[in-house]
Amino acid sequence: MSSEETTKPTDFIREAVAEDLKNGRFKSIRTRLPPEPNGYLHIGHVKAFMIDYLIAKENGGELVLRFDDTNPAKEETEFVQAIEEDARWLGIEWVKVTYASDYFGLLYDWAVQLVKKGLAYVDDQTPEEVSANRGTLTQPGKNSPFRDRSVEENLDLLERMKNGEFPEGSRILRAKIDMAHPNINMRDPAMYRIIKTPPHHRTGDAWKIYPMYDWSHGQNDSMEGITHSLCSLEYENHRPLYEWFLDQLGVFKPRQIEFARLNINYTVMSKRKLRRLVEENLVKGWDDPRMPTLRAMRRRGYSAEAILEFIRRVGVAKNYSVSDVALLEECVRDDLNKHSLRRMAVIRPLKVIIDNYPDDLTEEMSAINNPEDPEAGSRKVPFSKVLYIEQDDFRETPPPKYYRLFPGNEVRLRYAYFIKCTHVVKNDAGEVIEVHATYDPTTRGGDAQDGRKVKSTIHWVSAAHARKVEVRMYDRLFTKEDPEEGDEGFLNCMNPNSLEILTGYVEPALASAEIGSRFQFERLGYFCVDKETTSEKPVFNLTVNLKDTWSKVEKKTK
Repeated sequence: MSSEETTKPTDFIREAVAEDLKNGRFKSIRTRLPPEPNGYLHIGHVKAFMIDYLIAKENGGELVLRFDDTNPAKEETEFVQAIEEDARWLGIEWVKVTYASDYFGLLYDWAVQLVKKGLAYVDDQTPEEVSANRGTLTQPGKNSPFRDRSVEENLDLLERMKNGEFPEGSRILRAKIDMAHPNINMRDPAMYRIIKTPPHHRTGDAWKIYPMYDWSHGQNDSMEGITHSLCSLEYENHRPLYEWFLDQLGVFKPRQIEFARLNINYTVMSKRKLRRLVEENLVKGWDDPRMPTLRAMRRRGYSAEAILEFIRRVGVAKNYSVSDVALLEECVRDDLNKHSLRRMAVIRPLKVIIDNYPDDLTEEMSAINNPEDPEAGSRKVPFSKVLYIEQDDFRETPPPKYYRLFPGNEVRLRYAYFIKCTHVVKNDAGEVIEVHATYDPTTRGGDAQDGRKVKSTIHWVSAAHARKVEVRMYDRLFTKEDPEEGDEGFLNCMNPNSLEILTGYVEPALASAEIGSRFQFERLGYFCVDKETTSEKPVFNLTVNLKDTWSKVEKKTK
């Protein structure tokens, strides 16, 4: 067996599709992506999208991108365009783009067929009455007083609903199935409701009634010849209803298979809750780098390859599970380590003056661009008398096993020289504001000719040549592993330290970096140039730290 065959992914969905092809249930494969254009894609959608896409691709089939635009109150063309763009960014390809609204006419005709067969009726109950009469998991529902209207009356009322003669909420079309059915979804579900405003983003004011998702979903799949309708587990109890509709209409029946949706700790994935974060200004828009939307992840510096690798590692399962966000960060870190150029930056600066270095001298030090990629080559970094180093790289009174800079200690400046701290200058508050040091001219490049060793190497930038930048340090948006745990609710466990804005300095090579480009700030983490960057004020977003620090923090607090 070839290595390709042994590593080919397999799971219960792939096995089911292979069996359907083998036994002739379907001769070819066609799947679909059915996003609702009422928000931006988040990472939870990626799992569902990739299952649909890869099942089609691996079997030489087709993928249809179909927007479920059945609720004009929440849908916008802006979201349609964003979803297409994000799906392309993931590398997904489709044979055509369709909309549920493409089939409004045929869907209505099919509803009329059910009315004529006595299998659907117009109900005048209020929404509250419908809900109250639906029953519970242990008690059957009650028949509507309008359930036994004649076919002729139902056809007349449905036509008048379509023509906009009745106010919103006054009537619905319901399927006539069984109000005592153990599956609540089968208790005369709604098929159409009246919506007059706002106009639909594609059909305008042409329609005054709109199909419910449970009515349009399976029918649209049938109309498009979808062979496998791959859904998350919450649709498992809806499958008998979809099949009932298709059976009564006598039309092509796709096969629906359910899988566990993607859940990630410290993360909220409900579109409704994400919308609250945006609308209540708790984050700065759908692309705020703390959000789980693809827009936000792209802005933060995540690559499509890293996200897809995370989805691959999570796999396809039938049972509910929660994935660790640390695994996602590990995938991002692994990808960026291979492809990101290294640069030096200081985000919490402390001034260092090398007293015995010539005042007017500037040298260029050779620095490696990416040790993981020899073809990335090297660059020149300016070095001068006054430098900035990280505040954490100096201690006036060092703790045990602290090997970085402190009075009397010698360290290596990366790519440059050995320096030894001689004394410090403090402000009136007693804070160290300058570190003074001497350098050894014979250690250029980072090695001592006499063979002496130092225990620490720190990074730096030349104060005379560095560029001042804004650095946005991001952390997790929620402090609880399960933001829904307990009575507090997700809004009450938001992390007050999820964003810290710093003023730092970077080497000159970063001054003109393009928006979206990614770098490793040596010893600090991976950073991405933000869309708000300007020539006057470059802005960098923390993508991910070099190591997983969160799990260490968690262990200390437990």
